[in-house]
Amino acid sequence: MILKIDFNSDEALYLQLRNQIILGIATDKIRDGDPLPSVRQLADHIGINMHTVNKAYTVLRQEGFVKVDRRRGAVISLDSDKYAALEELHKELGVVLAKAHCKNITRGEVHDLIDEIYDDYFCPSRYGEPKSED
Repeated sequence: MILKIDFNSDEALYLQLRNQIILGIATDKIRDGDPLPSVRQLADHIGINMHTVNKAYTVLRQEGFVKVDRRRGAVISLDSDKYAALEELHKELGVVLAKAHCKNITRGEVHDLIDEIYDDYFCPSRYGEPKSED
């Protein structure tokens, strides 16, 4: 598992770790049922405090991305509650879009950015399937 942690970023390390794991799941680099490294292993690998990794795993568990198994440790386990996920996305996007509005970013620019991000992360051609011509 390749994680990109920016030690110079203002974003908390545990959030960066959380986000990288979620992106790994979304892009199929990490799959449902895959075990994550132990807290100690990942902390040593990245060079961060074990409490930071533990906090990221705790947040992922609370958000329904990870379950903790006594024998296997932290395991990817996707919570299929789509309604709750849409509610959370609505709240988070509301703040992001409000910030964009304050910076005079247009609806069209937001749509273009979403399309670009979606294509970068979730384009079917990344997984060997031809990209459909809309």
